[in-house]
Amino acid sequence: VCGEPAPLGLECRVCAEWPPEFGPVRSAVRLDPVVRRLVHRFKYQGWWRLAQSFAPRMVPLVRAAGDVDLVPIPLAPRRQSARGYNQAEQLAIALGAITGLPVRRDRLQRRWETPTQTRLTPEGRRANLAEAFAATGCHRPAILVDDVFTTGATLCSAAAEWLDHGTEQVGAVTFAR
Repeated sequence: VCGEPAPLGLECRVCAEWPPEFGPVRSAVRLDPVVRRLVHRFKYQGWWRLAQSFAPRMVPLVRAAGDVDLVPIPLAPRRQSARGYNQAEQLAIALGAITGLPVRRDRLQRRWETPTQTRLTPEGRRANLAEAFAATGCHRPAILVDDVFTTGATLCSAAAEWLDHGTEQVGAVTFAR
């Protein structure tokens, strides 16, 4: 479901506990050292225009989804204010411009500020994001858009909110994993 190869047909340790209606989750590229530097500049150093270079790699991941809304993962307000933009939103806008799919920033909000995830364990990430999102417009299918997939905690928390409100299926795409 999460896109990680399953050697020997073993159950995935990342997505085994995800709701069955969540997925697929796909990422365009691996987060190797070169990509990591670019993503860091994109996310923290104001290089938001990199979204226009990243998005074409993500297009094949959303083409088969049909008529869906692209919904960027919202940043905490203080974090967005400090950066000046939301990198997931920039990706969604660039992806929407290529595919013609609508970008719906209004369909997902962050309920409160959450501490940064960078140094948390997978369990800590899940706890940090429990019920952190509020979803609206749950009648239309959606693909969540984010910059990096690490443990899936952010995407799973956001998707769970929609699934709890009646959406039948929620997918996700990220630039890197």
